[in-house]
Amino acid sequence: MKKSRSGLLIPVLIIGLGVAWLLTTLKILPGVDWIWTGSLGICGILTLAVSGLNKFSVVVGPFLLIGSIFSVLRQTGKLAVDLELPILFIIFGVLLLAAYLLPLPLPDFLQPDDPKDGGNPPQS
Repeated sequence: MKKSRSGLLIPVLIIGLGVAWLLTTLKILPGVDWIWTGSLGICGILTLAVSGLNKFSVVVGPFLLIGSIFSVLRQTGKLAVDLELPILFIIFGVLLLAAYLLPLPLPDFLQPDDPKDGGNPPQS
C-alpha cells in the first residue's frame, strides 16, 4: 500500500517544534521567535511540496526558506538588519532570474486561458 507524503507533515512539524523548543531550553538559540521563523520555513517547504518545481515555486519556496534562516541569524545577533534586507533583495533577484532562465513550467494558476473557448471561463 502506498502512503501519501501528506501523512508526514504532522510528525515532521512536531519534531521541528520539539527541536526548536530544545534549542531554546538549552540556551543554544535563546530568544528566537520560533513561530515566525518556523512559519516562514514551513511555508517555503509547503510551496515546493505542493506546487512542485515551477516558475513560481522556485522563487517563493527558497526565498521563504532563506528568509527563515536569516531570521534566526538576525535574532541571534549574527546578521544585522541593514545587511539582511539587501542580501534578501539580491537573492530574490537571483531566484527570479533563475526562474526566467530555467526551462520550468508555469504554475497552473498562471497558465493562459484556453484559446478555443475565447478566454471565457467554463460554463456550468
